[in-house]
Amino acid sequence: MARIAAAHELNIAGVTPFSTVDWPDMLAATVFLQGCPWNCFYCHNPALIDPRAQGGVTWSDVTDLLCDRIGLLDAVVFSGGEPTLQRALIPAMEFARTLGFQVGLHTGGAYPGLLAQALPHVDWVGLDIKALPEAYDVVTGRPRSAENAWRSLELVLGNRLLRAGTDHPLDFEVRTTVHPAAIDDAGLRELGCRLADAGVDCWAVQRFRETGARSPLPRVDAVTADAAASHLTLDDLPVERFASLVVR
Repeated sequence: MARIAAAHELNIAGVTPFSTVDWPDMLAATVFLQGCPWNCFYCHNPALIDPRAQGGVTWSDVTDLLCDRIGLLDAVVFSGGEPTLQRALIPAMEFARTLGFQVGLHTGGAYPGLLAQALPHVDWVGLDIKALPEAYDVVTGRPRSAENAWRSLELVLGNRLLRAGTDHPLDFEVRTTVHPAAIDDAGLRELGCRLADAGVDCWAVQRFRETGARSPLPRVDAVTADAAASHLTLDDLPVERFASLVVR
């Protein structure tokens, strides 16, 4: 049996005390957890990949912040890195809920098993689906990443269905970052159709931005990437398949 982790064991890279962008329409504190099993070439937070790197924030720092923000914040978002890499995530979520905060989760779906355990404690999920399944490993640099990500999507969709009509519904959006080495225009349209077929009704398509990304970028240069992102519009996408489709 796996040892039960405690919230104070979280390896925390940083905290944003007030955020209006990490959970749409919510004012949140965002906790960035250290470590990610994937090695996405366009990662804008590469310093958070190494799970052995020690974060500069303690769980005590976070709890002090949250206690001071009761009544001022709507929610706590756990981001990364990949939050589901750390088993201490779940007790941390439970603590946030005891303070009256809603809980959000950013994940790439790398660990469906732990995601399944975390979902009952979550009110909203921002799930990254990075590419069509056949191109996934090119983006992440890791085998079987597509299998885990798309299985995680199934879990989120299933959990939302189970909780529909209850006093604890699950909301979510799927996010896809557009980089020409990851997905082209035709691939993006095909991805949108596959997501809609799976039951996704909220999709956020994110323009790649060089700021914070690795330098130099592999496979294509930054100018090409910026040009590909800048022309992206809703006209390129299957808007009619989604209740909400935004380009950021």
